[in-house]
Amino acid sequence: MAKLNLNNMDIDRILADMHEGVVISDKNGKVRFFNRTQARIDDIDPDDAVGKKITDIYQLDDASSSTMRCLATGKPILKEALVYRTRLGKVANVINNVYPIFRDGKLVGAINFSQDFHLLSQTMFREQERQHKGGRQSRSGNGTRFVFEDIIGDDPAVSQAIQTAQLSSDSPSPIMICGETGTGKEMFAQSIHNYSMRRKKWFIPVNCAAIPENLLEGILFGTSKGAFTGAVEKSGLFEQANGGTIFLDELDSMPIMLQAKLLRVIQERKVRRLGSLNEIDLDLKIISSVSRPPLDIVRENLLRMDLFYRMGVVFIMLPPLTDRQDTLKQLIRYFIDRYNLALKLKVQGISRRVEQLFLSYHWPGNVRELKHVIEAAMNMVAGQETIRSTHLPPHIFSSMERHTASVRSTITDYSKEPPVTPGGTHLKLSEHREASEVQMICSALEKTGGNAAKASGLLGVSPQALHYKLKKYRINARQFKFKARQIRAGSPGPV
Repeated sequence: MAKLNLNNMDIDRILADMHEGVVISDKNGKVRFFNRTQARIDDIDPDDAVGKKITDIYQLDDASSSTMRCLATGKPILKEALVYRTRLGKVANVINNVYPIFRDGKLVGAINFSQDFHLLSQTMFREQERQHKGGRQSRSGNGTRFVFEDIIGDDPAVSQAIQTAQLSSDSPSPIMICGETGTGKEMFAQSIHNYSMRRKKWFIPVNCAAIPENLLEGILFGTSKGAFTGAVEKSGLFEQANGGTIFLDELDSMPIMLQAKLLRVIQERKVRRLGSLNEIDLDLKIISSVSRPPLDIVRENLLRMDLFYRMGVVFIMLPPLTDRQDTLKQLIRYFIDRYNLALKLKVQGISRRVEQLFLSYHWPGNVRELKHVIEAAMNMVAGQETIRSTHLPPHIFSSMERHTASVRSTITDYSKEPPVTPGGTHLKLSEHREASEVQMICSALEKTGGNAAKASGLLGVSPQALHYKLKKYRINARQFKFKARQIRAGSPGPV
């Protein structure tokens, strides 16, 4: 195959006319090329941008700028959502893809491709509206608002979850998503649907915990006239989702008897309305979610074992926010930028004390709670540019105090040797084993300064196994990291 000769091509003209914004910088971050699309996104004249450093054009620093981080690491940064402000005050919301440029093995610069997020979403919306006139309001006109590009952060566990989700999106196999409340389970489910070949069909979410038990069966499977008093011919949500995706949120809240009928639907790929003898063929993707480890739910008889095996063919685990320190910082910046726009503020960031608090806090509500805390704080800043502890809602302090007391109590109770019951007798073997496990885990976390990955190495278990134990015993690894940082700095607590 003949090698493509780029020497005779007018690359500058090609890049200048691209529908994506293009910025090329040298190894020091100085802009060498700035196309017209990027000029429209930023409302900046290209002649005013070329020759200046990225951080002089935008209100960004080396840590928050995608280009500067790419130049620092020599690695591409893909599909990063970024809300930023130019030095002239224009606010932009883009999706960035930045690639390092090498010459003879040496890093010489970076090229950044930007898509205007608002323009992209509006284009998708208009296109889908043409195909689904009269449908419900959503970004893509199919009942969804999210795609994988909306997921912020490059945490390895989340990246692995995204990769698994994308690989299995077009498979007929069911997917089960496990994650604590507020970790983004429905965002993942919608993203899977929009990544698949079913994206032009409907995405139907069902909150199994929010629908009364006596209504759920009819809502899912549909009804036939005469099935019961007042029953009418009505399609169920499985029928309505046919060709698309149905998302069964909080599957473990579904009654056990109804789980048996659901199992048959999955196995036979057919559904029968209540009171009907006719079966309807189904062709749809089934995604479910649970908020706790499935085997724990099975042991509590809240989820049928056979249903778990059928629904969890592809299993995706979403980590809690406390395990995603780098993502936490990105999310803080994202929500501040978002509410700056909504509330017409100019908040630049959070104080060091608030940062320490956020890093040590256990975030029981995960990303959803962080979003609400940032929103509440920004309503209290009264024109200031920094979020301080006095701006935070009171519940975050009381919740942290309760959690800290609980962790200390757990560690104290399990560290006694030998463990005994109030009656003076020794604990059972299983209880003694649990006490030993907690003592060993806490010791490993103290040695590694709260680094769970290193602690798992010391203990000789996988990171996933240690994460399960931390949840089981309600141990927050961040407490040990913050404690180690306090000892090194000789500082008091974060509040």
